[in-house]
Amino acid sequence: MKSITWKLNLRSKPQVVFDLLNTPEGRMKFWTEKATQDQNNIHFSFPNGQTYDGRILVSRPHKEFHLEYFDSLVKFTLRPSVEGGTDLTLMNENVSESDFSEVHAGWISVLMNLKAVADFNCDLRNHDPEKTWDQGYVNN
Repeated sequence: MKSITWKLNLRSKPQVVFDLLNTPEGRMKFWTEKATQDQNNIHFSFPNGQTYDGRILVSRPHKEFHLEYFDSLVKFTLRPSVEGGTDLTLMNENVSESDFSEVHAGWISVLMNLKAVADFNCDLRNHDPEKTWDQGYVNN
């Protein structure tokens, strides 16, 4: 098993970033087509038809958000940046060797769209089930 760590600097304050991570409406703006939530369980639906039921493990407002995601542990940590925005650190632990390359690259796509939505109110995804990561589209 391997781990992935990415960092992202955002202009937006931690409260804004946390709300995107912690709410179904926020997650649907940058990450998933649908993200219905029941208690601490999130039902993710993606453009390619893939679904996953994850579980929120930690939700500390404006500071951290952890979840069980595709049989791994994902931790988002938020810190106010010196410039007044947010420094986000993503750690994805227990990623299988066979999935590592795709997951490593996939988080870049998710994080850059998070920045586009949080800082510029712009969703970079195409939302087309015929033009997904599976067909080589980076803006799935």
